[in-house]
Amino acid sequence: MTKEELLQQPEDAYMNAQQQEFFHELLLKQRRELQERIEEEFDGLRKYEIGSDLADIGSTEEQRQAHLRLLEREKKLLNKIEHALQRLARGEYGWCQETGEPIGLPRLLLRPTATLSIEAKERQELLEKHQRRH
Repeated sequence: MTKEELLQQPEDAYMNAQQQEFFHELLLKQRRELQERIEEEFDGLRKYEIGSDLADIGSTEEQRQAHLRLLEREKKLLNKIEHALQRLARGEYGWCQETGEPIGLPRLLLRPTATLSIEAKERQELLEKHQRRH
């Protein structure tokens, strides 16, 4: 099934077996690609050698820190993908964890790891913004 075919399905087909299989394959593909990128980043970290020049040491450490930050972000995304696959296996994927309402196909296509509907996410962000002010 293509994205176009997915979006053309009627509303009452939401998270039917075909749609679940589509997102299962999408999440598996994203997981594979992410695991490959993580491995490449680890290889990149291994190649850094500490030179004798202080400027080289500083530059190398800066690059190493950038790689570590990227690895940390990618590891968080990998955890979100794993969590999405678990929700899919339990039949919970595609449904807002806060409201129980459909998250929606367009949102899931943009962010397959989404756990909240747009409305619930906006409420969460408003609450976080309010809490930061006080």
